[in-house]
Amino acid sequence: MLAVDDVPAALDDLCGMLREAPEVAEVAAAGDTVAALKRLQSEEFDAVFLDIAMPGLDGLEFASLLKKLARPPAIVFVTAYDQHAVAAFGIGAVDYLLKPVRAERLADALARVSRIVSTEKAGKTPQRQPAPDALAALPVESGGRTRYVRRQDVRYVEAHGDYVRLHTHSGVHLVRMPISRLEEYWANAGFVRTHRGFLVALSAVRELRSDSVGGLLAHTDLGDVPVSRRHARHLRERLLRAAQRGELRPEGMAP
Repeated sequence: MLAVDDVPAALDDLCGMLREAPEVAEVAAAGDTVAALKRLQSEEFDAVFLDIAMPGLDGLEFASLLKKLARPPAIVFVTAYDQHAVAAFGIGAVDYLLKPVRAERLADALARVSRIVSTEKAGKTPQRQPAPDALAALPVESGGRTRYVRRQDVRYVEAHGDYVRLHTHSGVHLVRMPISRLEEYWANAGFVRTHRGFLVALSAVRELRSDSVGGLLAHTDLGDVPVSRRHARHLRERLLRAAQRGELRPEGMAP
């Protein structure tokens, strides 16, 4: 295992915890991404435990480079900041640990790394994508505070430049992420693109209706979502399948 952190005390703590883990044979340390890259050029590591906020090349940028290696190590982020989780899992991180690291969370991360390494050694293609519910909640920054918006509470999503607006009963929440990226993350959780600027939760759609100029709208209890001609057929098919499986919210059901 290779541990990377520019804070000596944090690096020592992480290395100590890794060395105490029975499944870890050797632990190497690097005080910055440049030193880590030099070690990776001459040695192979099963996993890299990586801080994010570092001078020069930060952890996210460094992880993107690692993914281009012929045999990239598993990546586990270890950071004091929770707002980078979406980007971390988007890169393909195995896990995302918050400082101070708890022993049980480190054990979970090592178990995931072990499964990936065992799969690779068996000659199979490892599954390095986040677990289906890894992005079941998104961190929202507001007034210096972080709160989490649950995916199940979102009725629809609206693009707003490099951000998205999450429409929920508790309000509209702004998250820095392109709508195309969120579509990838939430496609298997029942969210469908209805328009270049909108996603809707299938379970939130009460009915499809026409607007005053003949366009199509997906009606939810928080408002109408525009449906482009390009996406209309796919939405109808997905709604039909969801209805057949009993996945749509009954009219009037409380959120």
